[in-house]
Amino acid sequence: MRAGGHRRRGRDRGFIIVAVLWIVLALATFASIYAAYVVRTADAVGSSDRQVRAQALFTAALELTAYQLTAANKDSRPPSGQFNFRMGRATVLVDFDSEAGRIDLNAAPKPMLASLFATLGARPADADLLADHVIAWRSAPAQTGEGDTEAEAYRVAGLNYAPRHAPFQDVGELWLVLGLPPALVERALPYVTVLSGSPQVNVLAAPPLVLAALPGITPEQVNGVLAARRSAPQDAQAVLESLGSARDAATVATGATVRVSVGLRFDDGSRANADIVILLGDDGAEPYRILSWRDDFDQIAPAGG
Repeated sequence: MRAGGHRRRGRDRGFIIVAVLWIVLALATFASIYAAYVVRTADAVGSSDRQVRAQALFTAALELTAYQLTAANKDSRPPSGQFNFRMGRATVLVDFDSEAGRIDLNAAPKPMLASLFATLGARPADADLLADHVIAWRSAPAQTGEGDTEAEAYRVAGLNYAPRHAPFQDVGELWLVLGLPPALVERALPYVTVLSGSPQVNVLAAPPLVLAALPGITPEQVNGVLAARRSAPQDAQAVLESLGSARDAATVATGATVRVSVGLRFDDGSRANADIVILLGDDGAEPYRILSWRDDFDQIAPAGG
């Protein structure tokens, strides 16, 4: 019996050892899974942290821009400017421009739209027709006995949609306007807006191509405006008077709508950018309201990533 008891105790010890080994293996597997989870979570938190910091820095840039502009009298606000600051382990680069420096698709008259398309490379006759299509897109259908001739033109062209017959909601709708070549739309997008509400262009903030698109302006007048903008202080009224027949398409009023371009350069080498349009709160209820926000959050990555 004693020998049999020893054998049973040996088998019991063997079973216990095997059971312990299985438990250890299970714990090791669990630990490995948990470690992998922790690593993935840390990576996710790191990416989230950069996005949270980017959001805060973009907002700080807006606050500082709004402060600079609202601290000045409405009639003496700078049409454009730039500054930078350090915050949150990042350098923040800020450029702001009056949105009236772009051509408003909903407010610009036909001659200005046609001149823009011609400046971008369209033949004059084609540019005039394209301007008609843009105006038809933003306008109610003409009341004629022939029905909606513009919508019929879209149908004949094989398009499965009709013109909006209402204001552009976004500059991207230019891709949908009948007859506009894609290459022309791509060239036009940096120079147009739907947010200024101004039929005129702020010549103190407009890029050179927009200046060149003012109906009746000459190359010499464009160069004169650019030279005047480099002087400090600028004589805004003198700039307007120098435009001659192009004067009616121009303004020096900054307006309340401002485009703020923000570039973030984090100390770890990652970067983020945003293009934001704000409406300044001149009534004192709020410093500004965001009209449009585009950023590249999804592209934020560590250096070397």
